Amino acid sequence: MKCYHCGATLSEKEFCTSCGADVKVYKKIMYLSNRYYNEGLEKAMVRDLSGAALCLKQSLKYNKKNIQARNLLGLVYYEMGEIVAALSEWVISKNMKSKKNIVDDYIKAVQSNPAKLEEINQSIKKYNLALNYCKQGSIDLAVIQLKKVLLVNPKLIKARQLLALIYLRNHEYTLAGRELKKAEEIDSNNTLTLKFLRELEIGKGKKAVAASEVQTTKDTKTYKVGNDTVIQPKEYKENTGISTVINILIGLVLGAALIWFVVVPARSSLIKNEADTEIKQYSEQVAVKNSEIEDLKTDLTDLESKNKDLQKQIDSYEGDSGVLTAYDNLLAASVLYIDGKSTEAADVISEIPARVVNDARNGFQTMYEKINGEVMTKAAKEFYQTGYAAYSSGNYEVAVENLKKAYDMDKTDVNAVYYLARSYEKLEDNEKALTYFKEVTEKFPGTRYAADSAVKVEKLSETTEETQ
Repeated sequence: MKCYHCGATLSEKEFCTSCGADVKVYKKIMYLSNRYYNEGLEKAMVRDLSGAALCLKQSLKYNKKNIQARNLLGLVYYEMGEIVAALSEWVISKNMKSKKNIVDDYIKAVQSNPAKLEEINQSIKKYNLALNYCKQGSIDLAVIQLKKVLLVNPKLIKARQLLALIYLRNHEYTLAGRELKKAEEIDSNNTLTLKFLRELEIGKGKKAVAASEVQTTKDTKTYKVGNDTVIQPKEYKENTGISTVINILIGLVLGAALIWFVVVPARSSLIKNEADTEIKQYSEQVAVKNSEIEDLKTDLTDLESKNKDLQKQIDSYEGDSGVLTAYDNLLAASVLYIDGKSTEAADVISEIPARVVNDARNGFQTMYEKINGEVMTKAAKEFYQTGYAAYSSGNYEVAVENLKKAYDMDKTDVNAVYYLARSYEKLEDNEKALTYFKEVTEKFPGTRYAADSAVKVEKLSETTEETQ
């Protein structure tokens, strides 16, 4: 046993010989935790699972870091069909002790079969659905769900107990006994199972007493055999010929009356009951099918939603603004740049959306920044030279087209923006000319173009006001 304060091994003393901490109470707590663990282990070995669970929970109350107790509690839950509870304990144990912990094997064994794990999860949902059916009075639907649960998870004791309770309620003692027997084989000393077995014995006893009840009158005795009532004369009396004939006639009359008043209605009632039973069975089957259809519709909705998400992801990679197109454009721009076609490369690389660049990997971003920086700088110069030549020759439309591209690619080029403004002025587009002259005065103060642009701004502003 280790000291809780310094971690040194404790001796028989009531204090730690290493750090001097008082460990008297600590030792008692550890002793109680280990004692309850040992009791839980003994109960688990004789399949008293519910008793073992109680002891192990008590052990963990005293020492939540008792890894052996927590691992064993998970195994007990697993044997009782409580897979989720078992995994919860094992995960906690794994977090407390990540290395050399046997729960690694337990968790791996459970998670190695995802389909089976999903079936277990669905069985818990069906058990909860059966509980709701019981609360609503739909006992037959509850029985159907519980049978499905036990088909997937036969060790789930609480499902067997609920099914046995339903059988006891319906006086189906043989079926109830079968379920309780299986529950007892899983957990030999479960209090609820033992209580139901006691109720089963009481129910069987009442049925036996009802079968043997005998009522005696002066001349007859009456007793029941199952659901049949037998009336028998106490003593046999010899009848004369006349009395025999009379008795025969009376018997015929009584027989006819019996057929008319008892047999015929009973037969009709039997037919009606059989029809009602069939209708009820069909209704239950329809309800189950409807439930399955709703489940399938829910699954279909989930799949359609997932399909839409996947399609969105595919669209983000395909199309004009997708990742794949962006990669193709970057490669094409690289080839054009290498071939010395800077302006064409600039047109291609400008089509790459900023969103794709921001979301792309580092390699793509690095290559984009390198190509874009060099291409744009070189292309801006070429567009400026072409635009300025067009301006000088009086071809102002071509000048605007090229100078605007030059300025968009290089926002530091005062020449491009100045001659762009002059080109718009020549085209008598005063509004755009005013915009770019203002940009020269605001962004490039102190340059040789700033003073001229300020004069142009004042002049064009007056012209615009007069026009308005």
